[in-house]
Amino acid sequence: MIIDCDTCAVRGDACGDCVVGVLLGVPDPATRPDTLPSGAPVMQLDAREQRALAVLADQGLVPRLRLVATRSPEPAPEDQSRHAG
Repeated sequence: MIIDCDTCAVRGDACGDCVVGVLLGVPDPATRPDTLPSGAPVMQLDAREQRALAVLADQGLVPRLRLVATRSPEPAPEDQSRHAG
């Protein structure tokens, strides 16, 4: 799973209730769509990490992922897949 805040349709409205904000901090407000990416977090989670976050969310320890993708993100290079921005 790749999470890219720049492609999220509910960015700004749902950031405070999203697990990405808990893990990496709430991103700055989105800029105009025709500009360069904002540098918002991009995360790549494997199946084990997704299950771990689901368990934490089920227990109320972190919010669930609120991503609503507006377009498919490009795959992150292997060496940058866990870095914000």
